[in-house]
Amino acid sequence: MLALPRPSARRAGRKPAILMLEAQTLAARRGFTSLFTGLAFRVGPGEALIVTGANGTGKTTLLRVLAGLCAPTAGQILWNGTPAAPFDRALRAVLAFVGHLPALKDELTAEENLASLVALEGDAVDHSAIVDALDNVALTRQRALPARVLSQGQRRRIGLARLSLSARPLWILDEPLTALDDAGATLLTRIVGGHLVKGGLLVAATHAPLGLPETQLRALALA
Repeated sequence: MLALPRPSARRAGRKPAILMLEAQTLAARRGFTSLFTGLAFRVGPGEALIVTGANGTGKTTLLRVLAGLCAPTAGQILWNGTPAAPFDRALRAVLAFVGHLPALKDELTAEENLASLVALEGDAVDHSAIVDALDNVALTRQRALPARVLSQGQRRRIGLARLSLSARPLWILDEPLTALDDAGATLLTRIVGGHLVKGGLLVAATHAPLGLPETQLRALALA
């Protein structure tokens, strides 16, 4: 659940901060090729920015820029109105980034991988929550299996379990539907939908609809 302002802040009459991710005139290049220029948008609480475009148009690069993993060639990112430079600690502290490949270690079990992912984010989650999260994504029987024997869809479900445990307000997802079957896609919609209902923010690059209500969506097409 997203943090609420402390009672002292309310008594002092200060308004709680409104979560907002903003991009101003963003541009990026790959080598000598311009991927995009002049991008500007805002994403607020309960909103999902859906990034689409053909392969090579810069979707992954844009997500990495927004996540602070690389620098744009022009423009800036703002979080709650404050400029966020690449590798900005304040932005990284509120961010859950999931790339298009599962970040798993083949020798670890599904349970160990999930515990490791949660620990890397610095979140405090007990063992029972780890088990419940895997149960909720239909990996009960695979909890003790090494990741190397899991299917691509099952590996992606570990990522869904990680998201379900995340209390960070900003989620950035790169092709989250990859390798998921219909049941997995439904799980993703439920987890992401719950995040938005709580006031979270989402930026996702995807070739397929996420099944979210149109009222929650903003569209950004890269060409």
